[in-house]
Amino acid sequence: MDCKQREGVLVTPHQRLSDAQINLVDSVSRELLQDPGLLCYNEEATQIYKQAGAKVEDAENCQRVKLPDSIIDKAIQDAPSSITLGARNPDNRLVLDAHEPRSRFVSGSETNIWLDVDYDGATPTFTRQPGSIERLCWAAHLSEQLEHLDAFIRCVNIQDPEVTEQNKDANKFLASFNNITKHVQAGLTDLSALDDILRMGQIIAGGEDAFVKNPVFSLIACIIKSPLQVVDDTATKVIEISRRRIPLVISSSPMGGATAAFDEFGMVAQINAEILAGIALTQLVSPGTPVLYGSVPVRTRLDTLEDMYGAPEFNHYNHDCTQMARFYGLPCYSTAGVGDSSVPGIQATAEKLLTLFSAPRSGAQYIHYAFGLLERTNMFSPDQAILDDAHIGMLKWELRDAMVSEDRKEGVLSMIREVMETSHKTFMYHLPLPTREPVYVRYPLEDPEGDALRAAHRKYEEIMARPRDQLTREMQKEICAKVPGVLPKTLES
Repeated sequence: MDCKQREGVLVTPHQRLSDAQINLVDSVSRELLQDPGLLCYNEEATQIYKQAGAKVEDAENCQRVKLPDSIIDKAIQDAPSSITLGARNPDNRLVLDAHEPRSRFVSGSETNIWLDVDYDGATPTFTRQPGSIERLCWAAHLSEQLEHLDAFIRCVNIQDPEVTEQNKDANKFLASFNNITKHVQAGLTDLSALDDILRMGQIIAGGEDAFVKNPVFSLIACIIKSPLQVVDDTATKVIEISRRRIPLVISSSPMGGATAAFDEFGMVAQINAEILAGIALTQLVSPGTPVLYGSVPVRTRLDTLEDMYGAPEFNHYNHDCTQMARFYGLPCYSTAGVGDSSVPGIQATAEKLLTLFSAPRSGAQYIHYAFGLLERTNMFSPDQAILDDAHIGMLKWELRDAMVSEDRKEGVLSMIREVMETSHKTFMYHLPLPTREPVYVRYPLEDPEGDALRAAHRKYEEIMARPRDQLTREMQKEICAKVPGVLPKTLES
C-alpha cells in the first residue's frame, strides 16, 4: 500500500540486558515450557500442540503440555517480523517492524469508570461516572484529536442496560470506528461476534481484499493465566482469530509477587515463556498470522495486593521484555503511562512519566496504556489524557537523535558567522534554524494561574466542541444491515 503512516519516534534502543543475559532468559523460558510445561484447559489447543510434537500428560482437571524447542523455533520463524495495523484513514496506519525501534503511543484498558472534572469553583471537583456507549464515543473523538496518540485501544467499558454479552462487541467497535480514523484495537467479548466484527472492518476498509492490506482493527487476547495456564475460552478465541489471520496481540500480565516472582529474572523468564506459548499456538493454527509480543508485567502492591504500575521494577520488567521481543524478531506491544493515583495531579504525573520515559527508550514499537488512565487501569480521565498527550509530545521531542551531521556543517557555520556580523548578536532573529529541528516555545499547557489541569480541561472542552469525523451514511447503513446487534444509540451518541 502506497500511503503514509504515523511517524511515532525512532529511537536508539538502550540495551539493559547483555547478549548473554538475553540468551539466559531465552534458555530458562524454554526450560519452563518443558518442565513444568503448560496447564492447558482447552482440548483443541492441546491437540494442536500435540500434533506439532508436544508431550501431553494428564493433570488435575486439565492436561499438561510440554513444548519442545522445535515448536518455539518454528513459531518464531513463521511469525512475521513486520505487521501493518491499518486505519479508516490509511495515512494513520502503523507499520510495526521488529527491526525498527520506532515507538508509537496508544490508549488502553477497558475502564469501568469515567472521571469528570468540574471547575465551577476555585478548586476542581471530581465525579466518577460509569462507562457507557456515549462516553466511549467521547473518548474515541477525543483520541482522534490528540496529536500524539497513534492508535485507539477502547478505553471505556460500555455498561448501558441495553448492552449484552452478545451485542457488546458490535457496539464497542462501531462506537470507536464512528468517531476515530486511527487504528482501533480491543479484546473480543463473545466468539460468536467475531465474523460480524470482521465484516464491519471489511465494510470500513472497502472489502475483503482491502481489509487484508489495511486491517482497520486488531484484537487482544490474554491466552495465558499466570503462571503458565492456558485459558479455555480465550484459547478458542485465539484459534479462530488466527484462522482468519486478523492481527492479534498475545498478551500476558503476571503480577510480580503474586502470579510471578518479584525477582526480575524470574518474572521476565516466565512472561517470556507465556507469550512464546501463545504465539506458538497462533502459528501452528495459521503460519504467518500477524502477531504482537504483548508484555504487560506488573508489580503487586504489598499493602493491598493490587497491581502497582508506578514502581521502578515495572520499568525493568518491560524493558527486558522489549529486548526479548527484538531478539526473536517480533513487534513488541509494551506498557507505560499508568498512574496509581485516583485523581490527576503530581502523583499521577510522576508515575506516568517514570514509565513513559523508560518504555520508548527500549525501542518498543507499540506502547499502550499511555493516555488518561488513573487508579491503575480502573479509570479513564479525559483531562488526564490531555495532559498525557502534551507530555508525550515533549517526550517524543526529547527522544530524537542528535541532529549533528556533516551535511549541516556549512549551514551552521554560515548562520553563526552571519549573526556575528550583526549589531545585536542575537540568534532569535535567525529562526528557524537551517534544519527541520523544532524549537521549544513553552510548556504546552501553560496557564496564567499555574494550573495545568485547568488548562487541560479548557482544551478538552474545546476539542469536544469540534465536529466529529464519522463514517459515511452509506457505511453506517450497510453495517446496520449486515451486523446484528447494533444499537441505535451507538450511532446517535
